[in-house]
Amino acid sequence: MLTKIDHVDTFKRYGKVKKVVGLMIESQGPESAIGDVCYIYTNGKEKDVYIQAEVIGFKDEMVILMPYTNINDIAPGSLVESLGKPLEIKVGPPLIGKVLDSMGQPMDGSSLPKALGTVLTEQQPPNPLSRPPIDERLEVGVRAIDSMLTVGKGQRIGIFAGSGVGKSTLLGMIARNTKADLNVIALVGERGREVREFIERDLGPEGRARTIVVAATSDQPALMRIKGAFTATAIAEYFRDKGLNVMLMMDSVTRVAMAQREIGLAVGEPPATKGYTPSVFAIMPKLLERTGTNHKGTITAFYTVLVDGDDMNEPIADAVRGILDGHIVLDRALANKGQFPAINVLKSVSRLMGHLASNEHKASAADIRNLLSTYLNSEDLINIGAYKKGSSPEIDRAIQYYPKILSFLKQQTDEKISLEESIQSLIQLSEKGEW
Repeated sequence: MLTKIDHVDTFKRYGKVKKVVGLMIESQGPESAIGDVCYIYTNGKEKDVYIQAEVIGFKDEMVILMPYTNINDIAPGSLVESLGKPLEIKVGPPLIGKVLDSMGQPMDGSSLPKALGTVLTEQQPPNPLSRPPIDERLEVGVRAIDSMLTVGKGQRIGIFAGSGVGKSTLLGMIARNTKADLNVIALVGERGREVREFIERDLGPEGRARTIVVAATSDQPALMRIKGAFTATAIAEYFRDKGLNVMLMMDSVTRVAMAQREIGLAVGEPPATKGYTPSVFAIMPKLLERTGTNHKGTITAFYTVLVDGDDMNEPIADAVRGILDGHIVLDRALANKGQFPAINVLKSVSRLMGHLASNEHKASAADIRNLLSTYLNSEDLINIGAYKKGSSPEIDRAIQYYPKILSFLKQQTDEKISLEESIQSLIQLSEKGEW
């Protein structure tokens, strides 16, 4: 104890606000490092209400800060105090069932429970050599995923879709039906109206009872939106280190990238691909690689990616797809036909299914994919009546199976199906044409 006291820094470091441009605050001092949290006192008096900000850069001898909240009360000469450390949050089992903001505070106005631990929101990904291989399947309760895109404990999957195709509804289904020990859901850049709707309608009481939600709505500053993603990941890491199998769902990574672009442009970064700054592509792997397995537990992660104009090759979608262990593509054309979940299994892939599934399971999934592909390649000929029955046994079989495959891939939002049921139904569909 005496040794710790000897190393305590008893000095407080102060600076003064010199300039405010947009959301960027320039301060002369205090002594600080990138990522440090600072308090900006609104009228220079230490005991008055303060605004929290973070050091995001330096310019000449000025410290560049960005606030976590609005900056209406900041004036020239406002006192700036550096805490000398990055953002920390409180975390522990009593948070389960709560909705938190990006700072880890309950959004319903209640106080934090006692007996919570403290963690940094920004941490390094696990050492690659300390990650155990993924060799155990995880039930998510969605038949199309469990059967055709089997997920393992610790796998990271992207859900790629345009707006309004059913990403949030699919996340709600997974949160309610999964066999994971705990859900951590990050709603980043969502409309304020959708947060409560997601919690009450998509998640429901059953899902919320084992879920921690972190929400950072679109009206909040860019830094708060980014912190929402990092706070949710830090919470998931805490429970992983306690030996749990955690399910992390983030909606959406695209809005995290947009928030980082705002910050990058504010500090003078040059815009690169489609206006995204280089720091956007640097922050993505730092965030996404933090999930997965370690020697204590697992974090299975689902990240939604909002693709502009349903373009799956836009910069963020392309970067995220290259980092993750698979992708699920939601197709607007399928949604327009009333198929839900609107998963295009031909464009989707789980990179670990080959290691997790039995030979019989893999053969059945490949057979169903082949039948789907055969039918869709011949669909125009079939629809205009140019194809004659008997010309190709393969196409004949595809025509016979197609309605049954569509029926198999559909699922009601309140329908719960086990992993084994999904796999057995798939094998039966492939062998007998029924399920």
